[in-house]
Amino acid sequence: MEGFFKRIEEKKKLLDSHRPLPEYTVKSIRESLLLEWTYNSNAIEGNTLTLMETKVVLEGITVGGKTLREHLEIVNHKEAILYVEEIVQNKESLSEWQIKNIHRLVLKGISDKYAGTYRDQDVIISGATHTPPNFLSVPEEMKKLITWYKTDAQKLHPIERAAYLHGIFVGIHPFIDGNGRTARLLLNLELMKNGYPPIVIRNENRIDYYNSLDKANSTDDYTDFIKLVAVEVERSLDLYLNLIKRTDS
Repeated sequence: MEGFFKRIEEKKKLLDSHRPLPEYTVKSIRESLLLEWTYNSNAIEGNTLTLMETKVVLEGITVGGKTLREHLEIVNHKEAILYVEEIVQNKESLSEWQIKNIHRLVLKGISDKYAGTYRDQDVIISGATHTPPNFLSVPEEMKKLITWYKTDAQKLHPIERAAYLHGIFVGIHPFIDGNGRTARLLLNLELMKNGYPPIVIRNENRIDYYNSLDKANSTDDYTDFIKLVAVEVERSLDLYLNLIKRTDS
């Protein structure tokens, strides 16, 4: 894994050496990633809107034959991304309040009763070996997560830290609904804070994603999940570097 991280760090340094990036380059990649991230994160959770339909909804147009919930999932996710970008820009430190705000945006208009509120009942993760903790222990587990983040987590490589943050959060499953989307927003929040571009966990890779997450939560072996995240970090860096190369030539 160290060799893998070394290659990623070299690509990140190369990208950083081109900063500030051309305005159009930043705008076009940001729009592309925002669309891909929104489409894939919702598709993983069962949203049936296609990539092009997602683009249309983000432009403010309604797609016939699709539910109000599916439309809201797209619009809400974009709002949540904008909020995450704001957190990064303001250099805010991670807090439970922040996590609840992200979740509130994800479920706005879909389930206002539970938006930004920890669950009041027990849940199981469909198809997973791991069982989330009793709902009564969720507030305590979330406090532990923030304490871990501020202490031991800071010794980890940023990519590892982002993967663990996502994994531990999903293991706690603090909300009734919207945990997956919120977890992926937190993952990218941590990456972006450390100067990496956001990544897209693609819907086509959801089986590997679910399996590596379940392995992490049930055995505490995060190797596969960290590797999956690192592969996507490199993919996002390559997207920027390839576009810069084309701009320079």
